[in-house]
Amino acid sequence: MLERALQKIAKNCCFLAIGLFFSHFALSANIDLVIQDQHGQALPDAVVELNQNNIKSAFTPKTVATMDQVNKQFSPELLIVQKGQQVNFPNSDNIRHHVYSFSQAKPFQLKLYSGQPKDPIVFDKPGVVVLGCNIHDSMIGYIYVADNDLVYKTDERGRVTLPATSSEVTVWHPLQRAALENKKIITINSQTQLLITINTSVPELRNTFGSKFKAQND
Repeated sequence: MLERALQKIAKNCCFLAIGLFFSHFALSANIDLVIQDQHGQALPDAVVELNQNNIKSAFTPKTVATMDQVNKQFSPELLIVQKGQQVNFPNSDNIRHHVYSFSQAKPFQLKLYSGQPKDPIVFDKPGVVVLGCNIHDSMIGYIYVADNDLVYKTDERGRVTLPATSSEVTVWHPLQRAALENKKIITINSQTQLLITINTSVPELRNTFGSKFKAQND
């Protein structure tokens, strides 16, 4: 009788252990996001940021990021930094560039220069900063200033893996049809894989905002 009772207790403990294991596995499973355009094509370089309204990140960026200029293009085309991070703008071309942005998150100008600017620029507000060159219309770059360090970028397959604790994220892409300052808010429920569609368009060649420069330099 005692032996049967001990066997029953052992069996119940075994089931309990298995249940706890699978519960832990379910809680610890990562979340895979797949970002695509309206035609079902994968969207690499989509930025996914965890919404941390109720959590203050203790992360303090200390490294200086680099947005280079190579062959009349910004390199990289998309740079992700954290709020408060510095960005250096070396000019690796053998011609001068005039880098600027009129974006609300960080308006600035680096007037005609070559080589290394004197000081990096601090990006102290979260948001999207669109870069241009007042000399070369084809030079377009983007700096995504994240509000915390929980920010990710999709790979060539449009995929990104998030922590299991993610509940709400924002998604942004430089080719989105929505205003560049807008971010799509996604609520994550119990899915371990989620497909997200971003409507995109091929950007027209931007001018150099010459009228704004003229107004400022008359």
